[in-house]
Amino acid sequence: MAPTIFGYSALPFIMLLCFVPAIVVHEVAHGFVAWKLGDPTAKDRGRLSLNPIRHIDPFGTVILPIALAIYGGPVFGYAKPVPYNPTYFKDIRKGELLTGMAGPASNLIMSIIGALITNVLLLVGTFSAEVTMWIFYGGYYFVFINLVLMFFNLLPIPPLDGSSIIAIFLSDSALRKYYNVQRYALPILLLLLFVIPWASSSLFGVQFNPIGIYISATAGNLTELFFSPILGG
Repeated sequence: MAPTIFGYSALPFIMLLCFVPAIVVHEVAHGFVAWKLGDPTAKDRGRLSLNPIRHIDPFGTVILPIALAIYGGPVFGYAKPVPYNPTYFKDIRKGELLTGMAGPASNLIMSIIGALITNVLLLVGTFSAEVTMWIFYGGYYFVFINLVLMFFNLLPIPPLDGSSIIAIFLSDSALRKYYNVQRYALPILLLLLFVIPWASSSLFGVQFNPIGIYISATAGNLTELFFSPILGG
């Protein structure tokens, strides 16, 4: 039985509460690594702060995750991308890769820490049924949302972090063209996230959700594995 607030399910609230630190740390990690590689852009613009207000994107950080929470889907979204200038990097391709992977790596680290703390608390501690529910669902969704953000951002589609892997294999001229193409890649994401599931459901009566299948197979299964000590799996 899920915890409630004023008679309503607290799960959307819990998911949104877990989403904010996950996305903020993700973005700060990008800027921090870029700064360590010689790029002061994010630091100069105040984007190495953990203050969520500095990272909020009205649609990606507020509207999209709320809509997904209400819809019942996995909560994910995005913050304002942390700015960086790859020309500061001594090795542009290496810098792109390290900066890009910093965000997903931070989500993986937070998911592992969250799972460890939750498992220890529930295996060792003695709590009331209500407190136990809050600890379990809070820890579970914190881990799940971080893993969703990690695997979602690892997709090799601009502007997601996984696209930084592509830069390693491009020539200098191709890399410049790739930077120009990145700005037009968002419609591809929207197509995968919303248009294909809606069209397949409307036309064929069966929803085909490629992103949902991918997230379930990766973030979903790994979350279950992380919580197997208390779930008995």
